[in-house]
Amino acid sequence: MRLRPGSRLRAAASTAEIIVVRAPDDEVDLRCGGAPMLDHDEPAPTAIAEGGDDLLIGKRYSDASGSLEVLVTKGGRGALTVGDEPLAIKAAKALPSSD
Repeated sequence: MRLRPGSRLRAAASTAEIIVVRAPDDEVDLRCGGAPMLDHDEPAPTAIAEGGDDLLIGKRYSDASGSLEVLVTKGGRGALTVGDEPLAIKAAKALPSSD
């Protein structure tokens, strides 16, 4: 699937929804809980996945290279992956000390 910043996606097997913040130029196999992500306008999932990691609302997830970044707008079950590579929560930058 070709992603672009601002794209809204939903998980096929979860209630999770995301917005793409940064995307690479090439095709991306973005998955949640092992199932491909769907366009936000496609019908909601009928079967919800049990178990797995919780996606945390308001958190940004990024791949190892930093070329893909997404923001979770609705939490749900299932790990975000690009193919088999899991996306990690993007940590906040440390502010400089004001000594």
